[in-house]
Amino acid sequence: MLRRTLADARDRLVRWLRAETAETGEVHEVRGFRVVVENSRPDISTGDVLARLDEALALIERYMPWRMRHMRRDLRDFWVVRYPCRGAYLYAERRCMTELTFLARRDITAATVASSILHEGMHARMYEMGVRVHEASSARMERICRRAELDFGYALAPALGAPVIERALATIDLDDADVSPDIDWEEAMRRVQSADRAASADPAAPPGDAHGRP
Repeated sequence: MLRRTLADARDRLVRWLRAETAETGEVHEVRGFRVVVENSRPDISTGDVLARLDEALALIERYMPWRMRHMRRDLRDFWVVRYPCRGAYLYAERRCMTELTFLARRDITAATVASSILHEGMHARMYEMGVRVHEASSARMERICRRAELDFGYALAPALGAPVIERALATIDLDDADVSPDIDWEEAMRRVQSADRAASADPAAPPGDAHGRP
């Protein structure tokens, strides 16, 4: 029941974001993908965000071209928006959400961003193959996505792939409840909004991650 309640909260958050940003998104094209950018942060350059997305997609295209081909078939577009996590796959729209401040960070490499995109691309691939999410399968699906990240990390040059491998290994063998955790999405969004208010008060501060943490 708790998992269902929190999933409903996530759905409400997505619907709220759609309503709030429906008229403000800028439409771009990156490597043949339609990209809708909802830039709610005046301290973040849309050009920088698009450049990082391009770098990340270029790495997938170079090191895992078959994954790139799958994403071209499976995804309708990318949605760049302020959100309480790095990425998500929105099944109804066949849309890959990639978080605004995550793309703006420069204390991480494009490989870390690419691994997150590849992860969501795997969710899209499974969905297009007829796999549907329910409580019993969500942890297994997350592990499949993490293994795809791990394979990607090993395909990269050692220095570039190391953070990707480290993060994937740290999560792949967790208990089901930890590899696919319940998240209070409404509380997470409140933290994001608090971080954004702090960023507005101090424009010189780094963008932080999706949760407002550096």
